[in-house]
Amino acid sequence: MRTIQLQLPASIITGAGVINDLANDRNIVASQNLLFLTAAPLESMLQPVVDTLKANHTLQVIVYDFPGEPTFDLIRELLDQLTVQPDCVIGTGGGSVLDCAKLLAALCSRTQTPEEVVGMQLVKPRTTRLICIPTTAGTGSEMSPNAIFLDTASQAKSAVISKELVPDAAYLDPELTFGLPARLTAETGMDALSHCIEAYTNINAHPMIDLYALEGIRLIAANLLRAVKAGDDTNARSALLLGSMYGGICLGPVNTAAVHALSYGLGGKYHISHGLANAILLPSVMEFNAPASPDRHAEVARALGAVGSTNEALIRNGINLLRQLAIDCGIPQRLGEIGITQDAIPELVEIAMKVTRLLNNNPRKVSAEDASAIYQQLI
Repeated sequence: MRTIQLQLPASIITGAGVINDLANDRNIVASQNLLFLTAAPLESMLQPVVDTLKANHTLQVIVYDFPGEPTFDLIRELLDQLTVQPDCVIGTGGGSVLDCAKLLAALCSRTQTPEEVVGMQLVKPRTTRLICIPTTAGTGSEMSPNAIFLDTASQAKSAVISKELVPDAAYLDPELTFGLPARLTAETGMDALSHCIEAYTNINAHPMIDLYALEGIRLIAANLLRAVKAGDDTNARSALLLGSMYGGICLGPVNTAAVHALSYGLGGKYHISHGLANAILLPSVMEFNAPASPDRHAEVARALGAVGSTNEALIRNGINLLRQLAIDCGIPQRLGEIGITQDAIPELVEIAMKVTRLLNNNPRKVSAEDASAIYQQLI
């Protein structure tokens, strides 16, 4: 059994209304200068939290209209807005906000540039405290050592992966997700589901992580449609946040595989939302991968709620359940439905085949011809 290292936030607080106790977090109590980073649509909802923090701290608030794919240019812009070096960065929002908050905390000392930390474990020791508060149940960024950014020149994604990006604390409050539109609830939920499925089925799967992956699949499969239909369902929202958190835990020691690799061009070049791209690709990639690891794909199918007397039947029924879940949640089933044409396939393949960091995790080798065929069947 291979050696893995699992690093998690020192404090994980989950439950309805926990955001109201944020001011008492030990990372904040020990800090004087705070940076509160959030997205423009969340500003009014979070104003009471901001007001509480202002009572005892020097607080800089940066509210930004974050793009779906944050860039290093954006990180430089945010760094330039800092009035002082913060003692603690608080990121509240979706994956883009949290990834930016993580990199701001790591780089606000100005000892490294964004380009210098691309890759594995290149970030120097972080001295600024970091708190992440997700308002979507999708990326699991509040748990992971990963931050993903778009290179505006190449339109390719770059990954910063470092233990220094793991937050000191994470707050999972389902009430912060009540206002998330049904479409984003569906897409981010499918993203979290893809994290768990790919972590359980890839070649680096590990028993310590399998537990999180399977429970994440169960929670998301059973609760995603409920949350899409009733956005203020506290139990469903709580389950999705936990499922997303479990998926985020999987990303550090195991990570994802071909679904995410094949989605890179859709996000980077065509600006398709990450969750939507993964949702469309996931069933077809599962079909492609299943022959290479039928036992594991059968377990995924069981976690999705499928039944069957053989692995083959289980897997078939599980993939059908996955497709039906996406349909019920209003997610398109084909790339053609979101404007991707046949002409795009060669470039999509070229971009995907460069993402060896993820393709090497896949249980079945993916050739350029295989990638082209997967895209082709989805046009």
